[in-house]
Amino acid sequence: MDVSILLILLLTGAIATYLSGDKLASKVALIFSVAALVITLMLVNMHAQGQSLDFAQVWVTNPKIFFALSGDGLALAMLLLTTGLLPIIIYSSFGSTYNNAKTFYGLIMFMAFAMAGTFLASDGFLYYIFWELSLIPIYFIALVWGNGDAESRKKAVLKFFIYTLAGSLFMLVGFVYLFQKTGSFLLTDLVKASLSETEQTWIFFAFFLAYAIKIPLIPFHTWQAKVYQKAPFVGTILLSGIMLKMGLYSIIRWQLPIAPFAARHYMTILISLGIAGVIYGSIVALRQKNLKRLLAYSSLAHVGLIAAGAYTLTIDGFRGAVLQMLAHGFVVTGLFIVAEIIERRYNTQEIAEMGGIRSQAPKLTSFFLILVMASVALPTTFNFVAEFMVLFSLSQINMWFAVLGGSTIILGAYYMLKMFQNSMLGETNTKLFADVTFSEGTSLVLIVGVLLFFGFYPKPLLELITPSLEQILAGINNLDQLKQTVQ
Repeated sequence: MDVSILLILLLTGAIATYLSGDKLASKVALIFSVAALVITLMLVNMHAQGQSLDFAQVWVTNPKIFFALSGDGLALAMLLLTTGLLPIIIYSSFGSTYNNAKTFYGLIMFMAFAMAGTFLASDGFLYYIFWELSLIPIYFIALVWGNGDAESRKKAVLKFFIYTLAGSLFMLVGFVYLFQKTGSFLLTDLVKASLSETEQTWIFFAFFLAYAIKIPLIPFHTWQAKVYQKAPFVGTILLSGIMLKMGLYSIIRWQLPIAPFAARHYMTILISLGIAGVIYGSIVALRQKNLKRLLAYSSLAHVGLIAAGAYTLTIDGFRGAVLQMLAHGFVVTGLFIVAEIIERRYNTQEIAEMGGIRSQAPKLTSFFLILVMASVALPTTFNFVAEFMVLFSLSQINMWFAVLGGSTIILGAYYMLKMFQNSMLGETNTKLFADVTFSEGTSLVLIVGVLLFFGFYPKPLLELITPSLEQILAGINNLDQLKQTVQ
């Protein structure tokens, strides 16, 4: 068995969900999403036993394009994030009603298929196709089933679509140029391309535009808060929990190995940009009165720190960045689920209209508090392990980077605890607020369980990702030294 079976299952799930009709769509999607998680766990077990999971077949003969998939530890970690969150996202949506449910859940499954393909692809052209395919379902999910008036929703979603598409076109140009140099789109061939310092710089920043918009990094973030606010909560979770990780993952998988000299040359600028996002996102989050917008800017701060860790070009930075991708995915999913639960009850996203929920919903309050603590990297939570490794890697480059990057913990604690206090505590709200339902509680239990388990015991994930990351870093260092010697 190889990793192609997972893509076949997800694509089949998308088709079956659509054909099942509106009444059964959510249940069919849930069944296929759980099956996808089971297959992923089986693949991880096979990888641990030393079995190769790679798949490669010639897809197009002229130009030669391979349907090539790589199932190394890094890719499997991202598949665990995707297939681990997918059933939770679908199950937590059972509390909401969606018109044309078969299309809605079919798009969710198709988006999961495209994102999984992006994480697995080892041919640049195939990777680009999956990258763009993932944009189509989220565009329609946010446009058709989003919140607010139709006009403002259309503007926000269209801006997101144009931004991400434009950035991706620069990446496509970079791939075409590399193909002209090597005659191949395979990653193993692209990293061997003989590129001058100038060529590396152009390729590096062509990729950077695509990734910086998708993540997003400042100043390419202007689409984020509005789309997070306007999208249905399922769309927001897909964006923040999984889709933005495509850009962060691609930095390590594609950008750095192809242009290592440029990456090292511009390291200080790139790390500074990531840390600037930490500070900016945290400061703007302090001023937010809308819960989903606050969580959006909180996410901006966290992904800035992840990007900074990846650009350190150290093994600790790589491991910390990947662990933080996984931890952030589960934390932000849990936070947006809580935000959706509150909106279902109160029909508002405004924090000022909340408050006093604790006395009526102690279970929800307890889940929310744990998620808030995880978000601010409290020890014994998954985020603490990840952020510590990222900050340690930054200290290896420059201690001031670690000090400034660590501000996310201090600022994050302030605005997250303030938000929790204003939304949950205080006098009992005059509006009735029912505590979590079984489906809502189950989703939150699973998320909290993951955050606490890997907060105490991250070893399985470290053993999964470290060999792949060490191999990538060794290749970067070898090519960097070789190209510097040649030049």
